[in-house]
Amino acid sequence: MTSILIIFLSVYVGIVSTIYFFQDRFFFRPEKLPADFKFDYSQPFEELFFKTEQGALINGLHFKVDHPKGVIFYLKGNSKSIKGWAKFSRDFTSNGYDLVMFDYRGFGKSIGKRTEQGMYHDAQYVYGWLKEKFAEKDIIVYGRSMGSGFATRIAADNKPRMLILDSPYYSFLHLIQRYAPLIPIKKILRYHIRSHHFIQNVDCPIYIFHGTNDWMIPFSAGLRLMRVVGGQQGTFIPIRGAGHNNLRNFPKYHEHLYYILACIT
Repeated sequence: MTSILIIFLSVYVGIVSTIYFFQDRFFFRPEKLPADFKFDYSQPFEELFFKTEQGALINGLHFKVDHPKGVIFYLKGNSKSIKGWAKFSRDFTSNGYDLVMFDYRGFGKSIGKRTEQGMYHDAQYVYGWLKEKFAEKDIIVYGRSMGSGFATRIAADNKPRMLILDSPYYSFLHLIQRYAPLIPIKKILRYHIRSHHFIQNVDCPIYIFHGTNDWMIPFSAGLRLMRVVGGQQGTFIPIRGAGHNNLRNFPKYHEHLYYILACIT
């Protein structure tokens, strides 16, 4: 019996240690690009570089339209680089908006030690740059998956026109606890990203899109976040049958998104 207990404890400690030391590898799936990589798109764009704190160098893209209605600040998910995420820009440029997105530290051409606070700082730095180019009333913050938490923090600390969340989590801590209920996640997790706290300080209209068949970030997480917002400020848009990575395959997503963007004057 003692031997079984020792084996169990050894395995348990091993699992906890693995999660603690390798959590960046579990939570982030970066695609790294060489410094001389050349972006190539059919629509007009400008490559951006921001030197932020702790020696971080953040790489981004600014997709441009003639006489923009405003700009979308797009905070992407936890995989790949902006090279591939740039395809999402057409949903917004086709509706008359500029779009700016950037790679988190360790993604694409961006460099620097990745921390929760550092990622908040980088997002705020780029938002500050946007405020020099656009009036805040013309800035829409859009957060997708992992980026939803950073987008909510940005909207809470600033005064954008609106916040759009795509497949968001209630909090990153809450999400990871769901996958590891027997692990002391709260004590070992380095990324808590408390969206449910941030969203209480957001003053602008909030729209939440979530697929009903999302297995990665469950539909219930979006609903729970919506309950914090309330119906007067927030609008919850379920996409029936959609999973986590295919909302754009459903006409209802485009129908609602384009309606939201068209109603802005």
